[in-house]
Amino acid sequence: MLMEIAFYLFSVVMIASALMVISARNPVHSVLFLILAFFNAAALFVMLGAEFLAMILVVVYVGAVAVLFLFVVMMLDIDFKALRQGAMQYAVFAAVLALAFFCELAFALYSWRVGGAIVLPAVSAGGISNTQALGRILYTDNIFYFQTAGLILLVAMIGAIVLTLRHRPGVRRQSVARQVARQPADAMEVRDVKPGQGS
Repeated sequence: MLMEIAFYLFSVVMIASALMVISARNPVHSVLFLILAFFNAAALFVMLGAEFLAMILVVVYVGAVAVLFLFVVMMLDIDFKALRQGAMQYAVFAAVLALAFFCELAFALYSWRVGGAIVLPAVSAGGISNTQALGRILYTDNIFYFQTAGLILLVAMIGAIVLTLRHRPGVRRQSVARQVARQPADAMEVRDVKPGQGS
């Protein structure tokens, strides 16, 4: 019963926050609702016993992509003064939303402390968890393919940088080889200045 309540709670909040992402007028609010949707999806993954997917969802999407969206939105030329007008009328809704989010966190923490009333024991027949099994597959059984994929991504990144690099005329660029090969005679000039001729 407790697990069903948690499932419906996280699902309803995730669907409501996903709808608010596309219906909110303020883009900053849309990004914040997106982060809330990601957290609830991670909670559903934890309930299913896929704690590795939940961790990846929080670390990658919430920690990188959503924060990147937030920075991009904050750099846009948006008239926030016009968006702030009438913001106090949503104070009650914001308080209810924050209370629901903290209740979800407390509920998940309580169920974790009690002993897995909600979180399924994600332990395989060998006695290892889901994350340990994935780590063993990635870093032990398939380490060659994992390292090859990393090298392919590195080559793709270097190729993208080389293809988009443009040398514009009139722009001063640093030449390390010329700096290293420079001699003192190339850098300074000695002149014999007579008395009274110096400026």
